[in-house]
Amino acid sequence: MNRNTGTVEAAMNRLAEGLLERQSPDGSWRFCFESGILTDAYMIIILRLLKLGDERLIRRLASRILDKQRPGGSWTWYHDDDEGHLSATVEAYYALLYSGTVDQTDEALQKAKRFIIAKGGLHNVSGLLTKVILAVTGQVPWPRFRQIPIEMMLLPSSLPISFHDLSSYARVHLAPVLILADLKFVIRTEATPDLSELLTADPDPALRKHEQESRWFPFAEQIKAGIQKLALLPEELHQQALRRAESYMLDRIEPNGTLYSYASSTFLMIYALLALRYDANHPVIRNALQGLKSLAGETDGQQHIQNSSSTVWDTALISHALQAAGYSAEHPAIARADAYLLSRQHTKLGDWSLGLDHPLPGGWGFSDVNTIIPDVDDTTAALRALRATPARFGPQFREARDRGLHWVLSMQNRDGGWPAFEKGKDSALLTRLLPVDGAEAAAIDPSSADLTGRTLEYLGSEAGFDIAHPFVRRGADWLIRHQKPDGSWYGRWGICYIYGTWAAITGLMAVRAPKQHVTVLKAVQWLDSIQNPDGGWGESCRSDQVKAYVPLHASTPSQTAWALDALVAVHQVPADSIQKGILTLSEMVLHDNAGWTAEYPTGAGLPGNFYTRYHSYNFIWPLLTLANYKKKYGG
Repeated sequence: MNRNTGTVEAAMNRLAEGLLERQSPDGSWRFCFESGILTDAYMIIILRLLKLGDERLIRRLASRILDKQRPGGSWTWYHDDDEGHLSATVEAYYALLYSGTVDQTDEALQKAKRFIIAKGGLHNVSGLLTKVILAVTGQVPWPRFRQIPIEMMLLPSSLPISFHDLSSYARVHLAPVLILADLKFVIRTEATPDLSELLTADPDPALRKHEQESRWFPFAEQIKAGIQKLALLPEELHQQALRRAESYMLDRIEPNGTLYSYASSTFLMIYALLALRYDANHPVIRNALQGLKSLAGETDGQQHIQNSSSTVWDTALISHALQAAGYSAEHPAIARADAYLLSRQHTKLGDWSLGLDHPLPGGWGFSDVNTIIPDVDDTTAALRALRATPARFGPQFREARDRGLHWVLSMQNRDGGWPAFEKGKDSALLTRLLPVDGAEAAAIDPSSADLTGRTLEYLGSEAGFDIAHPFVRRGADWLIRHQKPDGSWYGRWGICYIYGTWAAITGLMAVRAPKQHVTVLKAVQWLDSIQNPDGGWGESCRSDQVKAYVPLHASTPSQTAWALDALVAVHQVPADSIQKGILTLSEMVLHDNAGWTAEYPTGAGLPGNFYTRYHSYNFIWPLLTLANYKKKYGG
């Protein structure tokens, strides 16, 4: 009998029971998808600008923002950001002023103002969204955002640079920004705060201008050359580009009224439509605002506007984890989850289909309202959860799984890896296109270790593929080529090297790659070397910015689970690092691990500018890891 069996079973039971209690009547699980204060701040600003009231929502959002302020006056994206985040602090300060719930003389705002000025003021904000909101509301001038002409919307994909070469995430945010910048749109009311005192002197205008010109010259020339090939008069070209940007947005509105299901792009769309002279009461704008309100979620007793819901993702992962823990596919909770997931499989072609010869819908998206943006991670997660049993294996079930598998295989990039949303959006030329920090993560959607590893894990564990299959072989080769010298992999959508390494190793093991391969041995050695003294694992969000592992010097539940799951996948008998880690993880579960480590964001969006705390993760990953441990080493 394994000496940890009783503790592991107790932890698993607690997690499973907690999950079963939280399932919604429709079969889904609806956990909060929590980011920083960005969406809360933007919601307050747009409600005030459009004079829409909703004072209760504004007060609750302002309360959450104020609660997140650090002692030094700043706001941050993660706990160990001791320097503070300028863009987040500007957003918080602006929204609190706009809310009217905090007086400008209040010490909290005074401390925030001192921090902003000390960091160089509004000129030094790094986030594109922050810059756009400040320009839209007349706090900074528009001309600095006009490096990309709106005529780029018309460039054909055959040219070296075109709008559709960008990632879907970049396109859906850039289209409204191009409209706003082109029209230099500004909206203010008598209640708009004045932030002019935060406009400190630009540190070195001549140097900034030189840097922008040297960075932009080759790209601006290519865009200009492409525009000159379009056989239209300049004004006709300009108006057609505006119409193209407008239709691009309108054609991608989801059923709840949001643009592409994201709050961030929806805010921009509303401003862009106002710039195009839509009335504030236009049905598209009204529906968009309702969609934004529908994204309100509860987090620790506070109200928060989620950037999107994570319902499909959470439901698929939870169903899979429960089944790994021993719950039958016939269990009522699993059957309800199956019905929900089957109802959310996509049936329409989206932008993902443009690069494929014979596109066939069949993927799943991230959020409950997502109908046109499937992604590889959500699709493989749904397919893991939809396990056939003799009693329920019917034509609908078979067809859903077959279409999902076909979609996943069709998304493999030429280099052998898998992207998140679209195939072939991996041009290195575009990584410098967007004038913002982290543009290389936003501009393109290349193959990544986490997507490639998790796809291999699905193909090996659920679809029956092994290392000899051509799709798998190419994916495994991609992972081997992209391993870091220290043995780790960089994970794009989680924090960060632990996440990528877990996905890569569990994927390679699922397709039966040799356990003694040097790639695997190096990864195991790296994971063992970064284990914390308490037996857990923890990595800082700062890793995502410096592109090197940065220890958190504390253990988080999800990162501990990821590291352990990778080690369990490799070791035939439990190593000491596994035994110590499993006890630590079980104790976290059994003793309600609380505090900042339980709340630390381990989901990644944009390096330095967007991180997420999945409220589901402290259930999902510990349960799955404990279940895999028990199944392999048992008792």
